[in-house]
Amino acid sequence: MRNRFDEQLDLLNRKMTEMGCECESIIALSVKALLNGSSSDAKKAIESGGRIDQMEREIESICLKLLLQQQPVAKDLRIISAALKMITDMERIGDQAEDIAEIITFLGGRTGEECHDIRLMAEATIKMVNDSIEAYVKRDLALANAVIDYDDVVDEAFMRVKNTLIAMITASAADGEYAIDLLMIAKYFERIGDHAVNIAEWVEFSVTGHHI
Repeated sequence: MRNRFDEQLDLLNRKMTEMGCECESIIALSVKALLNGSSSDAKKAIESGGRIDQMEREIESICLKLLLQQQPVAKDLRIISAALKMITDMERIGDQAEDIAEIITFLGGRTGEECHDIRLMAEATIKMVNDSIEAYVKRDLALANAVIDYDDVVDEAFMRVKNTLIAMITASAADGEYAIDLLMIAKYFERIGDHAVNIAEWVEFSVTGHHI
């Protein structure tokens, strides 16, 4: 019975990793579209959202089977419960990456290169998503805490983006709509970072039983 349970937990870990990779991929596609002004890359990112939704349903099914058929307790129960919470955050990460891609299709070919800190935010959020999922699979509390701390990098970059865009609007009212679009994109990246923090906090719960 335990061998079967361990096999299902291994499957859960693999599926969580795959969903995490898909989240990273859709963020990367959105970033690529933002930096080269490509509507086709943006559309690819939007199309990727469906795969993340499907993965969420698959993982939810695995978790429910483990709960109903194996009736886990203590640490095993925390691991499964944390996974159910985490896939909600991962699905929202996918949604927000789609939202970024959607905005890019309205930029008229302009890119985000005029605001360097947006690229920094994108790179930071990809790292946070990757590290939070890796922390879950490895039950690595130190890595989870590092993700939580790294959110400061994203928050500080977001403040610099806001200041840059305010200066852009002040200098040229014609850039107002473009600046607002970039601000929305930056806000979505900031939210993705917040979801990665949520995932890391659920990792902490799965290891220690404590949740902030």
